[in-house]
Amino acid sequence: MKILYAIQGTGNGHLSRARDIIPVLQKQGDLDILVSGIQADVSIPYEIKYRLKGLSFIFGKQGGVDIWKTYLKSNSRRLQKEIKSLPIQDYDLIINDFEPVSAWAAYLKGKPCIGLSHQAAVIDKDSPKPKKTDRTGKLILRHYAPTSQYYGFHFQSYNDNIFTPVIRKQIRNLDVTNDGHFTVYLPAYSDKKLIKVLSEIKEVKWEVFSKHNKKPVRHENIYIQPVTNESFIESFASCSGILCGAGFETPAEALYLNKKLMVIPMKGQYEQHCNAAAVKAMGVPVLKSLKKKRIDKIKDWINNGEIIKVNYPDITEHIIDKLIRNFSTDQKTTFEQSFDPDLQLIGG
Repeated sequence: MKILYAIQGTGNGHLSRARDIIPVLQKQGDLDILVSGIQADVSIPYEIKYRLKGLSFIFGKQGGVDIWKTYLKSNSRRLQKEIKSLPIQDYDLIINDFEPVSAWAAYLKGKPCIGLSHQAAVIDKDSPKPKKTDRTGKLILRHYAPTSQYYGFHFQSYNDNIFTPVIRKQIRNLDVTNDGHFTVYLPAYSDKKLIKVLSEIKEVKWEVFSKHNKKPVRHENIYIQPVTNESFIESFASCSGILCGAGFETPAEALYLNKKLMVIPMKGQYEQHCNAAAVKAMGVPVLKSLKKKRIDKIKDWINNGEIIKVNYPDITEHIIDKLIRNFSTDQKTTFEQSFDPDLQLIGG
């Protein structure tokens, strides 16, 4: 069986999860890998057959997505060319981690495309949602990388198609300690903004990982360095707690490692607000934004924050086996039967 595994390259979580999923898929058939997007800081130690621009969201510096830069970086004509030129018909099975090029290529060719992503779980009716409805955000999640079937990952298993997180072996095998520092990964905030707020809490050593700085710098008790997989994991394994965005992989790994966790969802990012609702229900503190008026809440978390206990077993092979087994059974189901007829091609 010829398999295409297509991975979203915006942010680091998709590629981090892929490190463990790829070797399992390689046991199932002849595997090709596609990565699209331009905002990841980590790589994967596997050959990538298709490396595409795709459609990336560009992080800003004020706590959200930079819409203008996202618009400038997006090229509708180029994106449509990537979609239409991808030889999607050459594959028996397409597995998609929120990746738009392969999803739309499969849609246009009428081929089944199986979603295997956190976003698939987020949009499920059984998953937690924020109190404030975001119709645009919902539309983006549903139409950005549409699939005919899905399996999802979330902080908890909310139904039979939603599984607990894939915790990569690199994290599972860590020697976990507590050196007293706090690790920070808030890529939607500028270094200047982080220093302005965190420097008010002088009794803590902050290890900040930045998308905006290419070399290590120090400002009093704040250490800022570029994001690399190795340096981040080293800080992560030995920290007392982590202050991060409300993405998925980093908070999930923090919970698995029994670290204190506080999250700040990105502005205008519906998925992160859904994640924030999920972890808040589990007892994780959530901040609306990073401002000086939140300092007391951060200090209280540092001094009194609780560690939330979770059970995230290694079930990656079980998930892939279930996906393959169900796909083989359901191959006769036509693509059109499973899809929204009103979908329109991105940029079309």
